[in-house]
Formats: sequence, C-alpha cells, structure tokens
Amino acid sequence: MRVDWRRSTSLPFSVAILVTASLLVTDARSAIAQIRVNPTGAAINVQGATTVFLTFGGLRNQVPAEASWCGELMPATPDLGVKCDPRSLFGQLPAGLGPSRLGSAGTFSDIMSVPPSVARRAYLAAGSEPATFFYVRRFVSTTGGPDEYVAVTCRPTGGGARSPLSLTAVTITFDVETPVLHIASGEVPPRFGATLNYTGTGRLKGRWEVVRPGEPLPDTRDLLTEATLTPEERGTQRRYGELARFNVFLPPAGRVTLPGPDPEALPTALAGTYLILLRVEASDDKEGDSNPVAAGGSGGLLHNGAVAGFPLPALRYVVGSGSSALASTLGSSVPSPLEPADDAQLASGVVEFHWVPSPRALFHRLEVVTYDDASVLEAYTPVGVARYRTPPWLAERASGRPLRWRVVALDADGDVVGRSRWRSFRFVDGQPPAS
Repeated sequence: MRVDWRRSTSLPFSVAILVTASLLVTDARSAIAQIRVNPTGAAINVQGATTVFLTFGGLRNQVPAEASWCGELMPATPDLGVKCDPRSLFGQLPAGLGPSRLGSAGTFSDIMSVPPSVARRAYLAAGSEPATFFYVRRFVSTTGGPDEYVAVTCRPTGGGARSPLSLTAVTITFDVETPVLHIASGEVPPRFGATLNYTGTGRLKGRWEVVRPGEPLPDTRDLLTEATLTPEERGTQRRYGELARFNVFLPPAGRVTLPGPDPEALPTALAGTYLILLRVEASDDKEGDSNPVAAGGSGGLLHNGAVAGFPLPALRYVVGSGSSALASTLGSSVPSPLEPADDAQLASGVVEFHWVPSPRALFHRLEVVTYDDASVLEAYTPVGVARYRTPPWLAERASGRPLRWRVVALDADGDVVGRSRWRSFRFVDGQPPAS
C-alpha cells in the first residue's frame, strides 16, 4: 500500500493520520496468513462421484461451516479469502454433514465428496471453456473475527489414473438371493463377495472380519475406511475376529468384484446374528496424498488411498434352526425374536434387536421393560424392517436392572395380530463375558 501525501494536503493533518492508520490496519488484516489447505487441487470424475481427503491447517479459534461448489470466485471482503460467486453456484454441503472432523493443532480433515450432479453441472456450465470449478469451505471465528474462505481447484477428468483412489459405492452380498441368510448351526454358508465402484487406480488393502453374537456392534466410525479418518483416529477402530486379508491392484476401470474368503472360515457354532465386515486400510496413493505440514499443521505425509465418504455396509447372516424352521415361522402370525439371545449380557451402548417378522403385520412394536413391567423403551418399525438400533442411553435407563424384550405384530388398524415370547438381557460393565 502506498499513500500519496502530496494529494492529501487538503485534509487536516489529524484526519490524514486517521485515514492512513485505517488503511494500514486494513492492509495488515488482509496480509494475515489465512487458513491453508493441502492438496490445493484435485482431479474430479465428471461421469460420477469422487471423494478427496483435504487437510485444512492454521485454524485459530475457528470452526468449519458450510462448503460450496461453484464455477467462479469473488473477493470475500470484508471477510478473508475468496468465496463462491452466487451466480455460478453448483451445490452446497451443509456444516456437519459427512465424516469430516476437526483434528489437533488447528487442523480440519475434510472429506470432500463431490456428487455426480455437481460434476455434471460444472461440465455443462463450462461449454467450450476449460471446465475447472471450485470447492470453497467457509470457517467461522468463535471470537468474533471475520469469516475465512478457502478454495480448492477441481479439475474434471474421466475418473481414471490421475484421479484419487476413492470408493464411491460398495455392496456386499452372498451368492444366493435372500434378504437375510438363515442357516443351521454347523452349516457352511454360501460364498460371498463385494462389488466396488471407485475412481483412480492403486492398491486396495484390508481384511475381512466377523462380529459374533454378543460382541459390541461397530459404530459409524468403525465402518469407515481407514483413509477417511483423521490422523489421530487411525488405528483406533474396534477390531473383530479376522477371517482373511487382501491386497489387490485396482486398474483404472472404475468397478471391481472382490471375492470374500473361504466360507468355511465363517463361524456357525453359536446361534444368533453375525456381521461380516469389509475393513479397508489406507494405501499409498500419490493423487490422494495430503501434507498437513504444507497446510500449517504437523505430522508427516498422509496416505489417503481408498478414501470413502460413507460407512461401508455389513453383511448379515443368522445361525438358528435352518431355513425349514424359518418357513414354518413365516407361516405364523407370531413374530420370532432372534437377537439378542435370551439371558444375553451386553456391554453398555447401542443394542440392535432383530426378529423374524409376522407376514400379517403392517408394522411391529418393540417393547423393552423391567421385570416389574415398567416401560424402558418402545419403538415402531414399518413393514419390511425387522430390526431396531437403540439410542445409547438404554443402559442408563436400565440402571443395572435386568430387562425383558419382545416384539408385537400390529395390523393396519393397530390391532395386535401376534406377540413374540419374552427374552431377557442385562447390561454389564466393560465387555460382555466370552461365550
């Protein structure tokens, strides 16, 4: 900034000083180092979704707000940085939506999941011009300071070799057509595998795990790929029984079928519901690497191969008396409880109830009561939904007392058409005892 004193002699000296001081303050404010991001740009698939791991650093009493995609930028004055021109807006991402999370030392790990609709709008809006567009994240001061806007350049591509290795869709199925597989104790389940849609190319590393009846269920963070977690969270996800490991190369084809391990490795001795988990580890991917130091944070280069903006699905199978018994149950109007098992001892936290539905029910009512019939929880599920995941406060409401649960089948008028038998369970401190 330069001030021409020769052109300001008409001003009183005190006024000139105030004007000059104001200009100096404004110029100093604009010179303050803004929040930085790494990488500053990424290749985006214009034919589908893309997910990119971004590290923002240099936060000073600031929290992330919404993000926007747009084709043009404009000065954010009186705030800092550049923001989206509202005339070229392609879409917005509300604050708190998705697996993004604040980290340590003033960093923010942002999982930028570009939906196909945004990429397509950017492509169509570009016309004959280069189709580059922008992702802009806004940060809000908690101490009354100005907002800051940080932009990332998005370069549309075909989602091939120069794009980050990211998972955009995952399904896990058995080789048989069934909503939930029911098998008899000791029976070998059919083969299973996963179908993955992805961008980029590189190595897919990870393992198959199984959750046995009575074990604590995985939460949402447990089901994310490792590359989706902040540096501090990596290595802290709950582990279960390992079935097999995999390490395969993904060519830039966009879709692959990953076979599961030998189904003979699946446990079937204990009656109840089992979950098969696909656990994907972070891999070395140059296109998706993030450098926290370059963004003003700390730590070494962060490998983000196989990042995903969603928790991976789990494959469920139920061990009981087999399909013939299931068929006879479905012919009845009485729902049949499956999980938790009778007299189960559970760790505090979320509990997932499962049952075989009544074919005559329009919806089901889950009832959880104490032994003196005091209601602790009551929930309704529509037709086709035969499970319920409780809030985490159920153990607190139990206050150490044993509980009972059952499922009531209701018709369109709300009349009872069948009730399951009662099953008991209780919460214990720490992990449930081994079976």
